[in-house]
Amino acid sequence: MTRSVPYQPLLLRILHGASGILVIAAIITGFLVYNTYDRRFGSIPFPQLPDIQGIHGTIALCFLLVLPAFALYSFHAGQKRLVQSNSLQQLRQVGKPIWWVSLQRLANTFMLIAAILAVNSGRMMKEEWLPRGEVYHIWYSLHLSAWVVMVCCVAIHVLMSTKVGGAPLLLSMFSWKFRPEDSPGRWSSRFRDWLSRSANFGALLSNFMQNNFYLRIIEVIVLGGILTAFVLPLFFPGGES
Repeated sequence: MTRSVPYQPLLLRILHGASGILVIAAIITGFLVYNTYDRRFGSIPFPQLPDIQGIHGTIALCFLLVLPAFALYSFHAGQKRLVQSNSLQQLRQVGKPIWWVSLQRLANTFMLIAAILAVNSGRMMKEEWLPRGEVYHIWYSLHLSAWVVMVCCVAIHVLMSTKVGGAPLLLSMFSWKFRPEDSPGRWSSRFRDWLSRSANFGALLSNFMQNNFYLRIIEVIVLGGILTAFVLPLFFPGGES
């Protein structure tokens, strides 16, 4: 594979593919849940599935299990694909190539934040709310809002990826070819190196303060949100959306 061909790291392709499939499945089943029990903002006459909440909840739980690895990769090895310290200035250059790239980075970042809102609000919902017509709960409203944001971010992500890299960029995400330095056999050593660097608190704090400070703040929010999604049901038992 030549260097001129768009190339995506193998681990990114795996995590991105798994997360993408689960997000799209969660969006579709989330709409079917709304279409079955809510319908306040319109509906589509789809056949009703008897256990659509359970299906949606299972997909959401699988996504939550994949999310920590995807988030860590995104904020470190893939941080160039997220919002940068100069993104606001670049967004003022409307119509220029950097504007499209910056818009894509912003959508990618908002997608991670929306995912945190979705998994936390979903974990706090109870399965009996919607069958009883209780669509007024704040957690359901937050979950519905997160669904809307996720749909918008996914649409912008796909459109901007097409605009920035065209079909070659999109197709590169589905390739199974990888470079020798990207071999799965080297993942464990890279992970140990990352853990070793993370153990150096002074260097970690210095990197946090100097390297894209705003993105580091978002990283704390997202990783904290993931942890919260795991522990919240322990203190507030309830069903999953």
